[in-house]
Amino acid sequence: METGKLYMITAPSGAGKTSLVKTLVNQNNNLCVSISHTTRPPRNNELDGVNYHFINNSEFMEMLSQGQFLESANVYGHYYGTSRTWVDEQLKSGNNVILEIDWQGARQVRDLLSNVCSIYILPPSLEALTKRLKDRGQDDDDTIENRMNEAQSVIAHVTEADFVVVNDEFELAIKNINAIINSQGLNTKPQELDLKNLIERLTQK
Repeated sequence: METGKLYMITAPSGAGKTSLVKTLVNQNNNLCVSISHTTRPPRNNELDGVNYHFINNSEFMEMLSQGQFLESANVYGHYYGTSRTWVDEQLKSGNNVILEIDWQGARQVRDLLSNVCSIYILPPSLEALTKRLKDRGQDDDDTIENRMNEAQSVIAHVTEADFVVVNDEFELAIKNINAIINSQGLNTKPQELDLKNLIERLTQK
């Protein structure tokens, strides 16, 4: 059975990964995004089951104890987790899956799965990162300060990713990520079934 590819997008808060992922999914018919479970309260205009599955701490811990998460992490005091069952079902159906994930979660997934490609999104500067956090109007000043204090330690994990994209110009960043996705589709393994007959014809004497 053809299987899909798992992609992980990691970035410091405010680097634009959510906007990038939304655009990527709209541009790629066989790419779907995993909706994480979180104990974080919804922000303005966020919907349960659309942006996240919003649950309380007790519900999260129960799911965690039952091994229902592919990965989980505590980020800025809130828990996040990716449904193992949902991801497995999508990959087995041949769909490519993209995870918006922090570096801790990305490390857990890499330890469990081999068919995964990790992409790290960097801001062009710390000044630009601060401006984006303020401009999006989702966090108070104390939260923004905490995010910026942690940004450099988060960015230090960039070397764990397979690819790095700087989100300075949005359209260029999208172009670069799409190039990465397309290149993964050209690897031998995902093409093995499609190319089997052709390879047999080319190698017959």
